[in-house]
Amino acid sequence: MTRSDYSRRNFLGLSAAVGAAGLTAACGGGTSGPPGTEQQGGGGEFTGKYEGPNVALAFWNGFTGGDGPYMKKLVDQFNTEHPNIKVTMTTIRWQDYYQKVPAAVQSGQGPDVGAAHQDNLATLAARRSIQPLDDIAKELKLEESDFIPAVWKGGIYQDKRYGIPLDVHSLAQYWNSDQLSKAGLDAPPANRQEFEQAVSKLKSGGQANPFWMPSLWPAHLIFFSLIWQNGGAPYSEDGQSATFNSQEGVEALTWMVDQIKGGASPKNVAIDTQYNAFKTGRNAGTFDGIWQINDLKATAPKLKWEMAAVPQIFDEKAVWSNGHNFVLMTQRKPDDNKTQAAKVFINYISEKSAEWGNSGMIPARNSARADASFSKLEQAKVATDVESFRFLPAVPGIGDVTFQGIEQAISKATLLQASPKEALDASAGVANKLLEENRKKFGG
Repeated sequence: MTRSDYSRRNFLGLSAAVGAAGLTAACGGGTSGPPGTEQQGGGGEFTGKYEGPNVALAFWNGFTGGDGPYMKKLVDQFNTEHPNIKVTMTTIRWQDYYQKVPAAVQSGQGPDVGAAHQDNLATLAARRSIQPLDDIAKELKLEESDFIPAVWKGGIYQDKRYGIPLDVHSLAQYWNSDQLSKAGLDAPPANRQEFEQAVSKLKSGGQANPFWMPSLWPAHLIFFSLIWQNGGAPYSEDGQSATFNSQEGVEALTWMVDQIKGGASPKNVAIDTQYNAFKTGRNAGTFDGIWQINDLKATAPKLKWEMAAVPQIFDEKAVWSNGHNFVLMTQRKPDDNKTQAAKVFINYISEKSAEWGNSGMIPARNSARADASFSKLEQAKVATDVESFRFLPAVPGIGDVTFQGIEQAISKATLLQASPKEALDASAGVANKLLEENRKKFGG
């Protein structure tokens, strides 16, 4: 994943893009999707092998950044080891992917296998673009005990499983090692007190604005992390109402604004500016996703930096997270041979998720994270406390609500155009209206 892949429009608009595909939904998650019934399993007990006639599988995903070559390598390995299955991988920018997939499935031209973010599974399921996978998960002998619980449960929508978890990616903190050392600091801050001390020492050492607070991407991810740390939540547990304008949310956003008012950050930090400044040494620290690991190595090879889990600013350990899941697309004419081959493919990649960690991701499987090879990777530092990972509720269209609600509030507050409370209260009204509209659009 690259920075451009995870831009404001590309990421928070993903659920909106699915909705923009033009499909209509009925209550209870039904749609006017492609002909045919929901498909599951098929073909008897799973043996780990495919012994049928030669088949070709189309595998679509959005791994267009530094993660793409690692998935391509795994796909090539699979094809070499399974001569009767030919997997063709097509990469599409995530923003475009979530527009093209529903339309392609509707027309009968969709892929066989796909990847999807955890917070988009509900939207794709409500559109009937993807199939339930309960039987397949059972056949593959995948169990919750081998997965991060929140990730395993995140693949379920309306009591059916739609995703096979592959990985997790979360927000993290990055610091310039040379600047930390110069300020007499030997590690990234772990809590609020240490963060404030680090900023103070860096400023005293001549760094005017050591930590830049963005007004756009990834500001909302910082807010998510902080409101969860403060004991609140952006939405109700059932996803029916916006709760980000609670006192916990106001305090979270106030902390972000205080970094600007207190001089830790300059004003009006545009999208990606804080990250580009970090790569060139113009600031000492930034919050961003673990997907930046490979980008930093490739584009700033001389920069000395350290990564760690987001510091605990409030009372609880929590950090915004998301993840990739394997999905099977709904087909007009189900092909049992392809279904069986797809099981073999998904199982193969899942079992190699420790190797997939080289892409910068955190394996969703506990057994993969316990692999010695994963412990050597940079992101292992933020995977020591998986219980701190937090995810958005499985609600169709949640990305659009976040974009038009939370993100707008954060932007106004961090640009000092409105107080945190005023900004959050105004956006909560917008979000609740959108949530109601989505319930009518998607059903439920």
